[in-house]
Amino acid sequence: MASLKIKLVNGDESVHKITPAIEYAFEQHAGKGFYKAVTEDQKQSDIYWIAWKCLLTAGTEIKPFGEKFLETLDSVDVVDDSPKE
Repeated sequence: MASLKIKLVNGDESVHKITPAIEYAFEQHAGKGFYKAVTEDQKQSDIYWIAWKCLLTAGTEIKPFGEKFLETLDSVDVVDDSPKE
């Protein structure tokens, strides 16, 4: 399962697993499958929404998703947690 490494402009940094609950929430929000969105559509705005949902689920006090929330982000990186063979 992948994770997101989220850095905020205030210097806070955290890593969040993309859980089945996060995937489901994204699919309900976007109206499309998670893997199709990430691998085929590759819209960065989808990754930002997932980051927002991860922070919200973790209990982080954040702004509603939109431009004001995006202004709080420094970077969002996808981290592959798959075991190396």
